[in-house]
Amino acid sequence: MTVQSVEAGEAGRAEARDVLRPARLGPADVVRVGGAGLRTRPLRAFLSALGIAIGIAAMVAVVGISSSSRADLDRALAALGTNLLTVSPGSTLSGEQAQLPFTAEKMVARIAGVESVSAVGRVPDAKAYRTDRIPKVVTNGIATYASRTSLRATVGARLASGAWLNPATARHPAVVLGATAADRLGIGHAGQDTQVLIGSTWFTVVGVLEPAPLAPELDTAALIGWPAAQRVLGFDGHATTVYTRSDEAQVEPVREVLGATANPEAPSEVQVSRPSDALAAQQAAGEAFTGLLLGLGAVALLVGGVGVANTMVISVLERRAEIGLRRSLGATRGQIRTQFLAESLLLSALGGAGGALLGLAVTTGYALYQGWPTVVPPWAMAGGVAATLVIGGLAGLYPAIRASRLSPTEALATP
Repeated sequence: MTVQSVEAGEAGRAEARDVLRPARLGPADVVRVGGAGLRTRPLRAFLSALGIAIGIAAMVAVVGISSSSRADLDRALAALGTNLLTVSPGSTLSGEQAQLPFTAEKMVARIAGVESVSAVGRVPDAKAYRTDRIPKVVTNGIATYASRTSLRATVGARLASGAWLNPATARHPAVVLGATAADRLGIGHAGQDTQVLIGSTWFTVVGVLEPAPLAPELDTAALIGWPAAQRVLGFDGHATTVYTRSDEAQVEPVREVLGATANPEAPSEVQVSRPSDALAAQQAAGEAFTGLLLGLGAVALLVGGVGVANTMVISVLERRAEIGLRRSLGATRGQIRTQFLAESLLLSALGGAGGALLGLAVTTGYALYQGWPTVVPPWAMAGGVAATLVIGGLAGLYPAIRASRLSPTEALATP
């Protein structure tokens, strides 16, 4: 064998290797090949993507609605303030209802850091009725309170109709109704011709309050002036709740001495609370419920992932002839595996993107209906799409490996 023949043989083998080297698939080629399988079976692809979309939409909507509710609460607290503290009587050592001393308001007002003080006192056996035809046992849960004229400004309550009590109306049979009390009495607005019966005296409704988030006990109350309560209904003058506004930086120091200051003789018989803490507790309960709903959304997402896996397995079984033809034309196992894995990822990505948009739409609609600001954390949408890609990758991994292991002759021989 001559040197020329050896060189010619090596050149031929090198040329053959160049001819037989499989073509490399670029990212665009992978997307195009993966999308071809989805386009051939659009209904099946849509139903599989829908399963993913429902799970993602549920998760995004739950997070979005919870965040919107929290933003609304933060906005309300910013407007109402978190520096409201209340003092109310507790129980004596014998288990009886305690009383705040007459000097409680004046003593509390002397605390350094306290900006304003107001109070209400419950008037026993004085229920509010729309007419005198209603049996006395039917109270509708409406209680009558003597109120200081500074109460509305202290608790941050707003008027829905009419006017608040002033030094003049506080001395006469005039009443301001809480939002719930007015609704139960069938009173939509205040006016000179609108009256309610309290005890045995007719009181003119001069105002109706909006719901008071920081003082919900006022929603079911009929509020009358302190002097009128004493003169007309025999009110004893003991405050049942004292409301205080403090400097934001002094809330905790004021809270620590509030009970002992309101009732120095029996500080253990005084209850001190911060109404904004109750709202925060409600929010915490809502977050726990949100966690439950997120779990349900995760289950829905898992079900969607199972649907994607099922779709891909069936796709491999139905397309054995296609796989065999591609293998016989030079496609490698890696390229077959990449094709089906890309198809699974595309299917999941479509479901994830659609679900994120659907969850955003649901959150926006619900927030607008409730009057909340619309807040959807970016991490919720990005995390939802990322989760679908992970689910899609895991769901398509087995079908992709199974497809790549088919030999050309076995695949083409399958009817």
